[in-house]
Amino acid sequence: MKNFTLKVFLVAMVMSTAGLALCKAQTAPFSENNLVFLCFGQSNMEGNAQPESRDKTGVSYRFQKMYAANSDGANMGKWASATPPLCRRNTGLTPVDYFGRYLIDSLDTKYRIRVIVVAVAGCSIKIFDQSLCADYIKNAAGWMQNIAAEYDNDPYGRLISLAQEAQKTGVIKGVLMHQGETDAYNTGWVDAAQNVYKNIIQDLGLKASEAPFLIGEVVNADQNGVCAGANYHIAQLANRSVNYHLISSAGCPAGPDNLHFSAEGYRMLGKRYGEKMYSLLKRMGYDTKTSVEDVLPDNKSESQEIYNMIGQKLSEPAPGINIINGRKVIIR
Repeated sequence: MKNFTLKVFLVAMVMSTAGLALCKAQTAPFSENNLVFLCFGQSNMEGNAQPESRDKTGVSYRFQKMYAANSDGANMGKWASATPPLCRRNTGLTPVDYFGRYLIDSLDTKYRIRVIVVAVAGCSIKIFDQSLCADYIKNAAGWMQNIAAEYDNDPYGRLISLAQEAQKTGVIKGVLMHQGETDAYNTGWVDAAQNVYKNIIQDLGLKASEAPFLIGEVVNADQNGVCAGANYHIAQLANRSVNYHLISSAGCPAGPDNLHFSAEGYRMLGKRYGEKMYSLLKRMGYDTKTSVEDVLPDNKSESQEIYNMIGQKLSEPAPGINIINGRKVIIR
């Protein structure tokens, strides 16, 4: 009997020790190298274009998304590989896909890039104002109500709660917005959008200088964008603070409806978000990859093969990261 009791005790001790080790392994430690970015907006932030095979492959393990929607079930609030879709099930390619890829390719390998995307197609900026959200959703179309329900009818609250969870293991370094097709046609929208950002900063205890606001233009007039007029007030918003930065959509191809970007347009726009954030992070003192050259070598030859980060061959280097004869080169 004593031997049996001893065996039970030893087994219990082993199981208890193993359980503690497992809990310890599952509890991710805090690291300042986990860089978190909050992303919100409407359908172009959700992503409208179907991801292609190249968008689903080659995603670094250091680029991660947090599940944010109710349909993600038990995974909500957990990190996973940032393979599209980044927003919710049945959404598409978003600027955030190539924003993250650009930072992964540009920053030192010690950093993880983590994104949280909360977006509602067709929404007004009102949906991110907790004082207006309930009434707005109540009077919205049924399909929009279904999307809002994915965030318990409080998209802003969901973004903040997940951001607070992310702060346990990392630092929030920026806020990305792509919204305005619905209502960015007056200064009232400018005030409202600015207030959303200010609320994020206040509610998460951030400093605007350390978590800048990146504001993307809607489909540009040069692509016959049906909402291109909104870009006037989007630019006004970006001019309100040195911590606000306009991301141009000029030249980014549109989809057939001229409202959403094509897959190529999302890649280009996402890269521009990434370029701006990279320049800001570098200014803050974050380390870049040692393999990335800061300047183009002087001994250029006519036989150089030059490509951009999405594989397009170029006749000459463009601002940002280029692949020149197989080598990454940053052009400023």
